[in-house]
Amino acid sequence: MTHVTYAKTLPADLSAPAFVSVWRSRALVVGAVFGVIGLILAFLAGDHFQHLLRSWLLGLMITLGFSIGGMALLMVQYLSGGKWGLLIRRPLEAMSRSLPVAFIYFIPVAIFAKQLYLWAAYPTTESVHDGVKQGILSEIQAHALNYKRPMLNWPTFIVVSLICFAIWFFYERRLNNWSLQRDQEVGLEVPRESANNVPFWQKRFENLSGFGVVVYAITLTAIAIYCVMSLDPTWYSSVYGLQFLVGQGYGVLALVVLTLIGLSKAEPIKTVLRTTEQHDLGKLCFAFVMLNMYLAFASFLIIWSGNLPEEIPWYLDRIRGNWGVIATLDFIFHWLLPFSMLLSRDLKRNKGRLAKVCCLMIFARCWDMFWLIEPNFADARRNLHFSVGILEYAFIPTAMIAFWMAWYFTQLQKRPLVPVNDPHLAEILEPDHAHA
Repeated sequence: MTHVTYAKTLPADLSAPAFVSVWRSRALVVGAVFGVIGLILAFLAGDHFQHLLRSWLLGLMITLGFSIGGMALLMVQYLSGGKWGLLIRRPLEAMSRSLPVAFIYFIPVAIFAKQLYLWAAYPTTESVHDGVKQGILSEIQAHALNYKRPMLNWPTFIVVSLICFAIWFFYERRLNNWSLQRDQEVGLEVPRESANNVPFWQKRFENLSGFGVVVYAITLTAIAIYCVMSLDPTWYSSVYGLQFLVGQGYGVLALVVLTLIGLSKAEPIKTVLRTTEQHDLGKLCFAFVMLNMYLAFASFLIIWSGNLPEEIPWYLDRIRGNWGVIATLDFIFHWLLPFSMLLSRDLKRNKGRLAKVCCLMIFARCWDMFWLIEPNFADARRNLHFSVGILEYAFIPTAMIAFWMAWYFTQLQKRPLVPVNDPHLAEILEPDHAHA
């Protein structure tokens, strides 16, 4: 066995390259242009304000997924270890620090909840009864609203949401601050270690992240129920939170790989992004595509097999009429194409091709979120009507994502792109196949 001892040299400047500022400027321009067009389309639509809020909710859930999904994947990486974590750590930290933007996006949803949620528009038994008399609510909806009112009410919604955001901000601050402190300990003569000989910082991050992942799963489930599932108060699913969790991993991985490929055009990522780690990240994307596919199909199969009248309307609303086209394209974009393309080893090792797959995955995540949200509303239920108003779902969320991306790029520039106090750094600086 021959061992190659030489290694690459880490560049002196580890900051983000200058073209990241160009990315940020372009994101701001896209956000401004699409935002103006989206507002114009909103006022051309019939019920412009509610359509605007629906598209706003779509943008909120996508950007929130990037923010807290990046934080969650960061904690998973600390728990699992591996060289791949060194590459994606700073982009994930930048995503988590973009949480304030998602919180700002949440505020209009909280303020105008009555325009989106039946439980907010009909907060009392008397108002529900009046809604049934006027033909606005069905008996099934009325029963669900009355039965779930202890949970589905505006004060509880606000309190739970604020608690979730407070928890996420706490973990985001700790993870980011500790990461900088860890880098500052490079070169210490006596490394800090715990009593059981586990490196101090490794143990510290594992202790924080182990409990943090559990808390994240619980808080994400709560937000997914309040913000999306409760749009239809008659719907319930025990796997709904898990589907959102996996979906966030799906989108976050695609974005972080796309970021790394873009950054690899210059130092320092050009040095540290080896084909081996790129291939590993491609395989991880493939794993999330399969897991996402499994959960979605398993949920559909169970409900289809049971064929219960209280469960099947949710899927009927999403496969009848023009929604059948949306559902079919969702299957193609979300699972069939990424799954088929990521089977290729050569594709995962080719930057240009892998970047295109990641773009497709991000687009598919947005498409799937539209399919989850829009059919909950009466005017879109059972049949999708293509009109001027529907174009808001292309422009308003795109503008929101673009502004979030501008903040993400800003955060990316604030820290060195390579953690210098990581035990895998020496290994990742070796050329591919350094050991033969």
